[in-house]
Amino acid sequence: MAYLPLRGVALPDAPRQAYDAWLDELAGRIAEPGADWYRIARDTLYQLYHPGGGDYEQRIADPATPAAARAALHAFDPHCITLEPEYYGDVDAERYARVKPLLWLWQSFDRSPLGGGNVDVGVRLRRLLAPHIFARCGRHFKCFQFVEFSFGYNMEVGDDVVVHRHVLLDDRGGITLGDRVSISDYANIYSHTHSIVEQREVIDMRTVLEEDVRITYHATVLAGVRVGRNGMVGAHAVATKDVRPYHVNVGIPAKSIRVKPNAPPEAYATERAGVREMREPR
Repeated sequence: MAYLPLRGVALPDAPRQAYDAWLDELAGRIAEPGADWYRIARDTLYQLYHPGGGDYEQRIADPATPAAARAALHAFDPHCITLEPEYYGDVDAERYARVKPLLWLWQSFDRSPLGGGNVDVGVRLRRLLAPHIFARCGRHFKCFQFVEFSFGYNMEVGDDVVVHRHVLLDDRGGITLGDRVSISDYANIYSHTHSIVEQREVIDMRTVLEEDVRITYHATVLAGVRVGRNGMVGAHAVATKDVRPYHVNVGIPAKSIRVKPNAPPEAYATERAGVREMREPR
């Protein structure tokens, strides 16, 4: 089977320089001590959606501005919108209020003409925002469009992590992504669950994906599950229990069907009837 490393893609000079200048300016503004992230998010989104549209506050105040246009303008300001996690009973309101404007900027950028499927500038913007939102973010974080979080501030992310399109990272109870974790399109990683008796009873449990874990297309990892180092959850699988290191789990509920050929001998250990035994690779 062919090894297919990613190709390099060069942009024309003019857009590359424009992207560099904008991202450098935005990074500097966000990093300033005492920066008003709400205003930064508002102004950035207004400029992205209405380039050359004049002064934001004047347009809001202008009685000639149609009601629908005024409502749309207000929505650029994170003060003027609500996000679903704000309604959760387990939200830390103060911590969420801090990261909310950057989450709104992240989500709204993805739906803008500049965002959408624009890989280069999108990855760079999300890499810029993530360290200010997450509890921890390692080097070379790579995130594609339409990824959503619950709180954001309960995310711990290692080095060289890749998250693909339309992934849900529900970090209500906390999510840890180890180095080199890869999460494929449309996967769901949960860290909260509900009582089967009383739906309003919420249980938060940290979910951990250890180093070199791969979660594949449309797979789901439920709250409190630990996927061991080099473990893999197959397409459309639902991991309801821990995945052992180097094991490939598939199905609903996900069960181990094989051990990766690069696994160390201890990865073949199993537990049966309370007796530990070793299953050697075939």
